[in-house]
Amino acid sequence: MDAIDAALVDFSNPAPQLLATHKFALPDKLRNDLNGLCETDSLKITQLAELDGRIAHAFADTVTELLEKNPTYSKNDILAIGSHGQTLFHYPQHCYPFTLQIGDPNIIAEKTAITTIADFRRRDMAAGGQGAPLSPAFHNFIFRNGKEDRIVLNLGGIANITYLPADAKASVIGFDTGPANILIDKWAQKHLKQWFDEEGKWAASAFFDETLLKQFLSDPYFQLKPPKSTGHNYFNLAWLEKHLTLFNRKLTPAVIQATLCELTARSVALAIKQFTNRNGTIILCGGGNKNTFLKKRLAENCQPHRIQLSDELKIPSEWMEAMAFAWFAKQTLEGQTSNLPAVTGARNPTVLGGIYLKVK
Repeated sequence: MDAIDAALVDFSNPAPQLLATHKFALPDKLRNDLNGLCETDSLKITQLAELDGRIAHAFADTVTELLEKNPTYSKNDILAIGSHGQTLFHYPQHCYPFTLQIGDPNIIAEKTAITTIADFRRRDMAAGGQGAPLSPAFHNFIFRNGKEDRIVLNLGGIANITYLPADAKASVIGFDTGPANILIDKWAQKHLKQWFDEEGKWAASAFFDETLLKQFLSDPYFQLKPPKSTGHNYFNLAWLEKHLTLFNRKLTPAVIQATLCELTARSVALAIKQFTNRNGTIILCGGGNKNTFLKKRLAENCQPHRIQLSDELKIPSEWMEAMAFAWFAKQTLEGQTSNLPAVTGARNPTVLGGIYLKVK
């Protein structure tokens, strides 16, 4: 929830080309209101409906600003906007599984005069899947390599991995490993009064506690077999406070921050070991790649795998997710499926998202 990322992508050639980007920082009031909704199980429908509109206007403004910054391109050059939306709730294990991403696509299409495609996750859920992670399909499209096993690691609020075997006949594996930035950021917000721990400097000032780490890793989510996905409705400050209470030993906030970084690194490494012992390359992307300390702990825990940024493969790590949803929009426009049932658990491949046409 730090910013809205917009990427203009050309898919006319086999390798996608990133033409332009724009980052729109969320105003503090909007960010705080979104966080408030995520952290409660009871809310007024008027609050939800209002935020659905507010974030949609922000999405539309982001597209408009991207085009203003890049006058070479106009709205008429764009086939579609792929809008993921802002996730508020994700409950794939509910008796009636559901996921909710807000940002009314009607408003986006109307304000930008560009066809908008949104609501990608619920069709996969309707087919019996978890609606997540979806990005492995894009990773498979751009990174599959017959020469080596590759593992794509995305560090957003939640960490997810995609295993791309060199063997073309082998299935892609992908799932959410657990928290990435979500707990690290929440703890920094509580104790530093900052949105995040810049470069992980606070965490690097202390040593992690192995006993507390074992307490965190005792959570049942880490023992679940894929397909599995999660979100901030599960891993949040309440989750952290519960485990700190069970731990029942006083530690400094800095030690806890270091242990949260180790939790991300260790849970990722343990997840990778579930499905491969072969050496391969870990392709790193997502906002967590800016956390220098976290990257150091990942390199230590994930040996002997080599870690490289996706930038080295000409896909900027900062824009990976935005590019992915441009690709999902392209697939939807062409009537092509874009979920991977082996990853999400869906019964069948399906076309994702609803199309909101521009007025001709």
